[in-house]
Amino acid sequence: MWSIVSDSSCDLRNSDFKSDTIHFETAPLRIRVGEQEFIDNDELKTAELIKAMRDSKAASSTSCPSPAAYARAFAKADQTICFTISGNLSGSYNAALQGRELALESHPDKQICVIDSKSTAGAMVLLIRKAKALIEAGVGQFNEICDELRTYQASLRTCFTLESYDNLIKNGRMRPLVGTLLHTLGIHVIAVGTSEGKIQVIGKARGEDKTRKFIVNSMAGSKDCTGAKVLIHHCENLTGAVKLKELILKELPVKSVEIAACRGLTSFYAMEKGLIVGY
Repeated sequence: MWSIVSDSSCDLRNSDFKSDTIHFETAPLRIRVGEQEFIDNDELKTAELIKAMRDSKAASSTSCPSPAAYARAFAKADQTICFTISGNLSGSYNAALQGRELALESHPDKQICVIDSKSTAGAMVLLIRKAKALIEAGVGQFNEICDELRTYQASLRTCFTLESYDNLIKNGRMRPLVGTLLHTLGIHVIAVGTSEGKIQVIGKARGEDKTRKFIVNSMAGSKDCTGAKVLIHHCENLTGAVKLKELILKELPVKSVEIAACRGLTSFYAMEKGLIVGY
């Protein structure tokens, strides 16, 4: 039996994954807002999380799944492939590696592969879908499939834009005056995920139209997008996601563009009105 495991930053719900031969589950991260704790599972209401973050004067924080939680997930199948959010953004990758060791202590015959996505959201969905396709096609042995997925991971890119800076200010990552000025002037920060899985700010744009154009130009410059599959994840910003989709389809030779809503962890990072593009 095969299993694909991911932490909840992939934004996929368990019900989104359809297969008769592959088990899929997400290991939920947790978001702490003041005295409230939100579990990033299928039952989480993202609007309630965003409201709590907006209303709270204190800094919010996150925690990754425990090694034991990963070990329990890994024990459910003979062959498991696991994807995590970038190890430079969260301890989820290291927890999954520890969970792998725990699982192998009790089940030494199992095959477990843990892959750092170096990203989040859409890029992780693309990895999950690629793994599903390879498994169902029956091409290659376990290690060969894992090697192909690592190669595919290196080809993926992530770009995102922020419109709200409250969370950055509360966590001490941005001065209040700077955040207020950016918001007042309608300036959007655009950043990308590096090959090491870190976040790099690549520019600022004033207004939504210029922001979308900046993102599309960044995508075109980052790699050959011919035939690429693009996923846009939005945090309470469907209108912005649709307009960005239309511009991508107009300007770039991509194969498809899908839109999905952020769940808990990605809402924590993207914040209200944020957009995350994986391709």
